[in-house]
Amino acid sequence: MSLRSLFKMEKMRIEAYKDVARTKPASPPRLEVMFNPTSYKRKHSVSYAPAKRQAINTPGRPMLYNYTPPGEVSFTLVLDGTGVSQFGLEHIADVLAGKTVKKAIEAFETICLKMDGAIHEPRFLVVKWGSYSFACRLQSLEINHTLFDAAGEPLRAELAVAFVEDKSPAKIMREAGKSSPDLSHVRVVRAGDTLPLMCQDIYGSAAPYLQVAADNGLDDFRHLQPGQRIVFAPLRTPEDAGARGAP
Repeated sequence: MSLRSLFKMEKMRIEAYKDVARTKPASPPRLEVMFNPTSYKRKHSVSYAPAKRQAINTPGRPMLYNYTPPGEVSFTLVLDGTGVSQFGLEHIADVLAGKTVKKAIEAFETICLKMDGAIHEPRFLVVKWGSYSFACRLQSLEINHTLFDAAGEPLRAELAVAFVEDKSPAKIMREAGKSSPDLSHVRVVRAGDTLPLMCQDIYGSAAPYLQVAADNGLDDFRHLQPGQRIVFAPLRTPEDAGARGAP
């Protein structure tokens, strides 16, 4: 290993995939930035809807939760073709290889911006820098050319980029960890489980077990098999809600 490689700073890279689970690499599969950003900004927000009416003689209205929008990350990337950051021979090699700022911008657009013909949409991305990893898609790109050569070709450009967080539906459900009885649940039967006990755990009452048995086409709900998958549908009637012991 050369002395220069030993002290080489790890560069931010952007990986591209053809699926939301990020298991099928695109082609080209990644790019490495020329210079790491000096900073990056993360943005999070929560969407609320105020109650439609406000009670008389009250100082405000309750805010009703709607949803949590995906997070955002934004930063500026610098592309330079003057060779200011390179050893002389490296710059000459890049020039001879045809590496220019214009081609670096095109490479970024191919990875992040343009539609992939195989999936008919822009690619699914992961921005990685050290231990930081952000599954996302490009939200916006603003290119500012700041230096040109005698022929008018760009020698330096700044790319203001913003990425919006993008997760697979499965990951969203796992992270939400919803346990409300008003949502569908799937449980795998373990040794010793009974349908009334499973209903008690999910609904807060064993009363809906006959409905669950009917929903799952169980001929004999008293003898469940370990490994069997049981779907517990949302409670559908006021009577079901009463079975939970709701007031």
